[in-house]
Amino acid sequence: MARADRPAVTAGAADGPPVAESARRAVEAVWRIESARIVGALARYTGDFALAEDVAQEALAEALVTWTRDGAPANPVGWLLATARRRAIDAFRRRSALDERYAVLAGRLADGQSGSGAAGPPGPPDDLPWDPDRVDDDVLSLMFVACHPVLSPEAKVALTLRVVGGLSSEEIARAFLVPVPTVQARITRAKKTIAAARVPFELPPPEERPGRLGAVLSVLYVVFTEGSTATAGDHLLRPDLAYEAVRLARVLAALLPGEPEVHGQLALFELTAARFPARTGPDGEAVLLEDQDRRRWDRSAIRRGLAALGRAAALGRGLGPYGLQASIAACHATAPSVPETDWDRIVLLYEALGRVAPSPVVDLNRAVAVAMAGGPREALSIVDDLAASGRLSGSHLLPGVRGELLLRLDRAAEARAELELAARLCRNSRERSVLLRKAAALG
Repeated sequence: MARADRPAVTAGAADGPPVAESARRAVEAVWRIESARIVGALARYTGDFALAEDVAQEALAEALVTWTRDGAPANPVGWLLATARRRAIDAFRRRSALDERYAVLAGRLADGQSGSGAAGPPGPPDDLPWDPDRVDDDVLSLMFVACHPVLSPEAKVALTLRVVGGLSSEEIARAFLVPVPTVQARITRAKKTIAAARVPFELPPPEERPGRLGAVLSVLYVVFTEGSTATAGDHLLRPDLAYEAVRLARVLAALLPGEPEVHGQLALFELTAARFPARTGPDGEAVLLEDQDRRRWDRSAIRRGLAALGRAAALGRGLGPYGLQASIAACHATAPSVPETDWDRIVLLYEALGRVAPSPVVDLNRAVAVAMAGGPREALSIVDDLAASGRLSGSHLLPGVRGELLLRLDRAAEARAELELAARLCRNSRERSVLLRKAAALG
């Protein structure tokens, strides 16, 4: 059964649109928050990654009908797990019966008429332990399975985002700037490869974990980034995704306490998420850094982030890309205001980051820091070089920054043109509103 990106209401019209809509929203809410835990628990139970996804989707379809008729249960996750478990048992029984028939046919072919082969694998026993306390290990196991070495780097990220992060194919496609069919094909191939390689559903032994850690960290980073600034839609933030990435990063840090980049990434997530309460206004509109009420920043998250950054540094192996980004976030988190931020240190950190993990986005952010530390003219030269390289063509980020720099250089007409271009390229309505408002102010 193909997994849908969103569960669709299939209840009849006689149930009434308000009831059906309520059930649909309940199912979508549970799936968005709990999908990774549900699929992870089912994968452990069945030992079959693809079957776990299939029966989870069948349980969702059944929930849309049953919850519309009877209302949502008191324990929706338990209801979905129990329903999917029954579907899994049915699938194993069907598979076992089919295997037996195949064995009989094979035996008859071998001796000309009669004979019997071995029975197929039995279904999972009904008394198999179903331990909800293992849910964190289940999700982490799911992550490491999806990041198995038999998969290509692109397939690892796409599959993990799909089954662990709960992102739709469209969201993954936007994150990687590729067509939706390409993402869907990657996910399908990844599932088939995992099945063909008979990858066990379990945490890899300690000696194998470092080889898969980079892909796991990359996936968590993309999930958190999508949650902290949505690439498209009507909401600036998607806290459900961001906080799930934070939760998984905490689990990963507990599992791998000797890996500095794990702590560095956790620090980055905590320090960035600390600013969420002040990043949007009452109507969901975006609030720029210089306009944020820093009293609304989550001080507990800042303390957790600084502690994680301290643990990364204390391991004595130097900070990697995530640790360096966390150090930049720490400069913002501890500054009383934008003018009082240590921009010189941020420039140095971006220069270091550009050496260990070069990317055009890092260069663009360095240009912003250079503008804050020493003025817009040098920064504009960096941005112009980026524009000439074409490495950020199609992204709204580059014309957005260039417009700001031109504005600071009193080149208002050029600034307005760049801000309007950025608005046209931006797919997030909240960010686009900010860009259009700045452009209109230059009218």
